[in-house]
Amino acid sequence: MDLYGNPPFATENTVIGGAPPPQISRGDLFNYIESELKAIEPEMPAPHSNEYGRSDVAAVWALLARMYLNAEVYTGTPRWPDAVTYSKKVIDAGYSLVSDYGWLMLADNNLNTSSTGEFIFTINYDGLHTQGYGGTTFLVHACVGGTMPASEFGISGGWSGTRTTKNLPALFPGYPDFSTITDQRAEFYTSGQNLEISNITDFTNGLGVTKYRNVKRDGSPGQSQDFSDVDMPLFRLPEMYLIYAEAVLRGGGGDQNTALGYINAMRTRAYGNAFGNIALGEMTLDFILDERARELYWEGFRRTDLIRYNKFVEGTYLWPWKGGVASGTGVASIRKIYPIPSRDINTNTNLVQNPGY
Repeated sequence: MDLYGNPPFATENTVIGGAPPPQISRGDLFNYIESELKAIEPEMPAPHSNEYGRSDVAAVWALLARMYLNAEVYTGTPRWPDAVTYSKKVIDAGYSLVSDYGWLMLADNNLNTSSTGEFIFTINYDGLHTQGYGGTTFLVHACVGGTMPASEFGISGGWSGTRTTKNLPALFPGYPDFSTITDQRAEFYTSGQNLEISNITDFTNGLGVTKYRNVKRDGSPGQSQDFSDVDMPLFRLPEMYLIYAEAVLRGGGGDQNTALGYINAMRTRAYGNAFGNIALGEMTLDFILDERARELYWEGFRRTDLIRYNKFVEGTYLWPWKGGVASGTGVASIRKIYPIPSRDINTNTNLVQNPGY
């Protein structure tokens, strides 16, 4: 629904080996997913009652909250009050922020769950028993290169792949003097790295990101230096804080002072004190977008966020190499969704390619 918009649609009632599945529209797919989540809601275990890595009803609420936040993109009709309602359900279910942001993506981040943690639902990884080159193994290894010491990331060597453009660190007060940035969420590696990207194939062009590390809180490595122990949180409490705040500001009801308290709770953790807290008048929609980037970067949200804010394809917001241009440029609106893969189109005559592809 988010990436392709109008995919082929099969359910448990679709006959295997029968006629190719029909295509479903994005709006109808939204309604189907919503109805399925509502149907299972009363059947799910209560929050915190299921074993780690298995979903409970709070995961249902969290997914509904995320869908409602983006409902206008998916269906053409905003659902801000529902985003407020369902994010608040999760917030009130007894989760709390882990004391140190740097603990979120470590080899023992399973400690970030239960009633004392902020993880609502995770994909669990184990360096000995769930080995693969995707997931958090990719997120740990691909981020390491240049002069970054692989041993400090609990791995035998990096893949010299992913870096960040300057747009992300520029969101942290103090930039470009990284020594003055006091927001602990600014987890960047700068030694030997260039802020500007003149050659996208050179790892030293762009900043390293140190958010994912296959080491434990005490600094000891994970079980394997080749495969990650870092669990991936699909939902965590700060996203619900941010959904609530944005939906309130967009007219979904709720309470702005409550939203401000949620935002400042995240920022108090990030700064270690109230220095980074904001006043009600500073809590604007643009601030929330920036705060989502500071809190949730490299967790898979930015593309969806920029589309919701009408900044993904537009020329009003640029980043290096947007549109294949070093300084960035606006691109065609069709890029808000991906083309349906050609192999699907070629094998299923029911499918019509997304416009412009």
